[in-house]
Amino acid sequence: MVSGLFSPLTLRGITLRNRIGVAPMCQYSATDGVPDDWHLVHLVSRAVGGNALVLTEATAVVPEGRISPGCLGLWDDAQVAAFERITAGVRAHGAVPGIQLAHAGRKASTGLPWADSGPLTPEQGGWPVVGPSSLPFADGFPAPHELTVAEIAEVVAAFVSATERALAAGFELIELHAAHGYLLHSFHSPVSNRRTDSYGGDLEGRTRITREVVAAVRSVWPDEFPLVVRLSASDWLDAPSWTVEESIELSRWMAGAGVDLVDCSSGGVAPGVRIPLEPGYQVPFAARIRHEAQVPTAAVGLITEPRHAAEIVADGRADLVLLARESLRDPYWPRRAAAELGALDRLPAPAQYLRAWRG
Repeated sequence: MVSGLFSPLTLRGITLRNRIGVAPMCQYSATDGVPDDWHLVHLVSRAVGGNALVLTEATAVVPEGRISPGCLGLWDDAQVAAFERITAGVRAHGAVPGIQLAHAGRKASTGLPWADSGPLTPEQGGWPVVGPSSLPFADGFPAPHELTVAEIAEVVAAFVSATERALAAGFELIELHAAHGYLLHSFHSPVSNRRTDSYGGDLEGRTRITREVVAAVRSVWPDEFPLVVRLSASDWLDAPSWTVEESIELSRWMAGAGVDLVDCSSGGVAPGVRIPLEPGYQVPFAARIRHEAQVPTAAVGLITEPRHAAEIVADGRADLVLLARESLRDPYWPRRAAAELGALDRLPAPAQYLRAWRG
């Protein structure tokens, strides 16, 4: 069991040193999409802590795709240099630098969570939001502009441009954000997509934009580097909504189109949804997609204990465990897990920390 959590995982030409990674977590601390010293310390410290994969927060492919004015972006060449020092630092400490490329869709243009996280007015610096249909996310949110087919093509092109910048910035793994009610997921779900053209209706139509983004990104992303997609595997709502069965079918297609791993989350398309929160509550999604779609998966969702993480990998429910809030609480969680599980020899500490971590 222990050896599984601390065994390497190879995806294309990249090998992760273990099965533990840092999930994307918004820091709301960028200026004009540019990362600063906060992002450098936040991300590089998790590499020092022993994580195998360090993912940036959701990084918008266009300015209007940001969740908030403080979110990262990669729509401009000026942002590339700021990311370069982060990827160099993550790589220098043994982890693979990954970036999550995203568009927030109808959930964009909101305030900082520690201030007022509601939708911003134009006077507050807000901007118009877009979506598959003109349906607001919730009461008090603006109705999004329904994207035209030509505008959808522009979104796909923006993902491609951001991918090329990610390569220039030194990233070695890309995750496409198709979860949590943001733009791509909002096309997937009948809750937010009422279109009657080729981007709506049946499963093929509702997933068309994601399939186009995957194909376009894979065409410019080097063959030796992995491509990952984060899915909301279920809306946790009654029909008509996005289901795990549809996620399995989409994952089958993505696996054949060059996606190397599916990061399995859930929810986010509507407010007030009742979700049965408990440790590992989303792991069954990762297990089903892994076995039924025959594609590697990452598990997330209240995974906090080392033995639990080790069991998930040992039981074949997922290939990788991604930690979010637990990683915020403890940047050195992988080293603590190695110590608890008697595997410090599998994760040598930096020389500067040997007095604290023996092995």
